[in-house]
Amino acid sequence: MLKLLIGILKGAVIGAALGYGAYAAGDVPVLGNPWILYGLIGAVVGMFVGKPIWSILRDKNATNYIAILKAAFGFGIGCGLYAIIAKAWNPTWAISTVSNVFAWPPTLGGLIGALYGGFVELDDAMGDGEPGPKKLPGGAKKKLPAPADE
Repeated sequence: MLKLLIGILKGAVIGAALGYGAYAAGDVPVLGNPWILYGLIGAVVGMFVGKPIWSILRDKNATNYIAILKAAFGFGIGCGLYAIIAKAWNPTWAISTVSNVFAWPPTLGGLIGALYGGFVELDDAMGDGEPGPKKLPGGAKKKLPAPADE
């Protein structure tokens, strides 16, 4: 449960920061397109939430394709969540300075990042608590004594 909350928090911070950066940058042609912006938010959240890319690159036993797949899948998730929220559902909620909170890049980016970040962190946490064979220092596995023949 704690890992889920950490993933939601990390994803929300990354998504809101990237959304605000795109909003503050103004009319940048690439980031002005919401499909690309929210896809990039999903990709960046996939690279940094859960098991981050630098820990995957340092681990000699892990494959680098995990980070690439999480980022590619995150791009699709970001685009899909944008389509669901902005195109299919289209909620509106206005506050004094923002005409629609759900269309403002920092809030929608934070929401998309939080949803995908929680999923990725929960997915990476699966199997962390499983009991396995005990390992001795040096990587050797502990062997149980053979049963005595009577």
